[in-house]
Amino acid sequence: MRLPVIKHIVDFVDENDEDWVVETIELLEYLAEAKGIKDEELDVIGEILSNLYGSLEVVKGIQAGKPKKEALNDFMKRVTGSIN
Repeated sequence: MRLPVIKHIVDFVDENDEDWVVETIELLEYLAEAKGIKDEELDVIGEILSNLYGSLEVVKGIQAGKPKKEALNDFMKRVTGSIN
């Protein structure tokens, strides 16, 4: 996961709608099941999906009343805490 990418997606949700991200996730998950997808392509799809899911978590924090910066920081703390 990359914080700049997640922040950019959160900005997209601010300007547009969360449904776009949800539908993109559905499409990428469907695409990942296609025959002939290479491991490298699955890795890229997986990375994009993790950033999309992460951005939705940040959006939930913002919708719960947290400032954007705090929601981003809290999310990244959870992620790094789960890795360690």
